[in-house]
Amino acid sequence: MLDSLLRRDRFLILAGLLTIALIAWLYLVNLTQQMRPMDSSMDMGMAAAIPQVQPWQLHDFTLTFLMWAVMMVAMMLPAAAPMILTFAALKRQKTASNSLMGPVGAFVLGYLLVWLGFSLLATLVQGLLHKAALLTPMMSMTSSLAASGFLIAAGLFQWTPLKHRCLHHCRTPFSFLLNEWRSGRWGALIMGLRHGRYCLGCCWLLMGLLFVAGVMNLLWVAVLAGIVLVEKVTPAGHYVSRVVGVGLLLWGIWLAAGAVS
Repeated sequence: MLDSLLRRDRFLILAGLLTIALIAWLYLVNLTQQMRPMDSSMDMGMAAAIPQVQPWQLHDFTLTFLMWAVMMVAMMLPAAAPMILTFAALKRQKTASNSLMGPVGAFVLGYLLVWLGFSLLATLVQGLLHKAALLTPMMSMTSSLAASGFLIAAGLFQWTPLKHRCLHHCRTPFSFLLNEWRSGRWGALIMGLRHGRYCLGCCWLLMGLLFVAGVMNLLWVAVLAGIVLVEKVTPAGHYVSRVVGVGLLLWGIWLAAGAVS
């Protein structure tokens, strides 16, 4: 009976997570399609001038925050699926309750609250870049030196102990959950927040790279989401992280050299 319940839970939870992620990706695709005609109708000179003549209003801030929040759901929820499924399995074994939706929902909410906080910070950073006329309409940096700085910082971070300590917690669901276990929905929420904290510590600079190639460049968004997923769920994730770091560092140096030449 327990095996049957675990299989059913795994299927329902995974289907729910993938459905949420798919809806988020469809939203991003639709948003990108809406922005592309506006972008293609402008020449480069006009595109560079637009941030200077169109200051943000409240609705601009709100829509930008919503865009970042949906993007973080699309990118990070699939990578968190192994942790969420492991939490559900342990919760099923530890409780006689027939319903897991409450605790699992609380765990996912805690995890996403961390990324909502990051989305707010990213929106504030984007607002500052916009005010300084450092972003194109597709939200990529106009300054090669600033972009190279992001790339070099992200490349170096991939080799730091902090990166790999956080990545270790994300890659070992059983170890994390057994050490952090708390009962009840409030406990599940706290566990989700703690897992989100490690996930954020692992990936925040990678997410910052969205400003390099364009926040609304879906190919770039998909590549970064793929890197995060590979780092967290594959046996060679730690090595992939270092290889990506070298690639970002070389890219940043090349971009900086081109900017000053």
